[in-house]
Amino acid sequence: MPNYPSAPRHSGFVPGEPSLPPSRGSLTTQHHRGRPSWCPPPAPQEPGARLYPLHALSVANIPNSSRGKTSARSSTIPTPEGLQSRRCKLLEEDSPMVQAGKRQRQRYVTKVGKCQVNLGNIQDKKRFLSDIFTTIVDLKYRWFLFVFMMCYVITWVVFGFIYFLDAWVRGDIGHQGDPEWEACIENVDGFVSALLLSVESQRTIGYGTRMVTANCAEGVILLIAQSIVGSMIDAMMVGCMFVKISRPKKRAQTLIFSKNCVISRRDEKLCLMFRVGDLRESHMVDAKIRAKLIKSRQTAEGEFIPLEQSELNLGYDTGEDRLFLVEPQIICHVINHHSPFWDMSAESLRREQFEIIIILEGIVEATGMTCQARTSYTEDEILWGYRFEPCMSLEKGAFQVDYSRFEMTFEVQTPAASAKELHELKELEQQEHSTLSLYWDHLLQPCALPGPSEDALVGMSVPSSVAEGIRDEREFPA
Repeated sequence: MPNYPSAPRHSGFVPGEPSLPPSRGSLTTQHHRGRPSWCPPPAPQEPGARLYPLHALSVANIPNSSRGKTSARSSTIPTPEGLQSRRCKLLEEDSPMVQAGKRQRQRYVTKVGKCQVNLGNIQDKKRFLSDIFTTIVDLKYRWFLFVFMMCYVITWVVFGFIYFLDAWVRGDIGHQGDPEWEACIENVDGFVSALLLSVESQRTIGYGTRMVTANCAEGVILLIAQSIVGSMIDAMMVGCMFVKISRPKKRAQTLIFSKNCVISRRDEKLCLMFRVGDLRESHMVDAKIRAKLIKSRQTAEGEFIPLEQSELNLGYDTGEDRLFLVEPQIICHVINHHSPFWDMSAESLRREQFEIIIILEGIVEATGMTCQARTSYTEDEILWGYRFEPCMSLEKGAFQVDYSRFEMTFEVQTPAASAKELHELKELEQQEHSTLSLYWDHLLQPCALPGPSEDALVGMSVPSSVAEGIRDEREFPA
């Protein structure tokens, strides 16, 4: 423990010492401990005043928030201190001063393609019943099998009870073994026998001991109704089971993506690249790929937009986004002035916080159903100055794909500057080259071509002696 010569000052002033006006930094440290320095102190709130938020500050955690425990009409307005604290905390997390290793990241989409979004406080849940087929198909297998069994059990029990009630009202149960009694339902002496009659009738088992006779019209109508209801349940349940088993969701497990993205130069352009492959020999038909950038930003008016989605061009204009996915393909996004990575350099990439969502869609060749595979890349999974190693070779008259090299990369010489800076440097070099070429052409043919203008001479790095020589030739021609 350190030995203080006097009691340490936490706040206020010490008697006997001159008090100095606190600086702006000290005020920020005292009143907003743990907040960034640019966060202003919360405005004083008058008694009875209510302040409403002007924009969304963050994405609420629905399972753990108090919003999920209260109704929408009785939601409380957060205090200005709470809003200011949430906003400063969000700015601190998005601040470039925070290192990437210390940030707690929550993926929007996992590496296997699962969306990390929970839906809560859904008021009108009867909309799910209007689309009952999709609701049943989307159930998990344990709940789907439960619904599958309960549909049959409930109909058997309901019609069995109606059979028992009809036999009891007509007196068939009390006249068992009477040859002179004309029974409506034969050999039904209780609820269990009526339940067996219901099962045998709906499943068309027909043992022959229990049956509905022609002595009553209600028995015939009841048997027809059960046959129709049983056929409808069979059609719906078999259809749901077939669709659930044949869903192309499992087909996406054989569509793989590289674990990392790479950034390097291709055809003198800075490109963002990743690799995709198909493990099955049955190929995807009409495969298409697209990419989304998920990043929060704040507008010039102060509106905070959480998880804003922007499109990354993967060759939509030239048709390169349509793939013939027979062997692994390297998908390329050219970083141009339309790209959101136009101003991003290798150094600024470490301070950014975003997520790239990759969506691959295609038709399954075996079933004709549409399949979709997804993955995501964060800024920590982008390698600057790397390329993918080739994984295909020619062996014994056929192309051989080695998937053990699917993830392998190697380092290449890549400038750390952004694509914008490289473009400006290239334009400057082209301008200087064109001006110099014009100068040398004028020296070779002084009468045929006019020399460069004085403004061009000033803008280019031409020696002053050469520039003076050109001016002398203009003033005193030979």
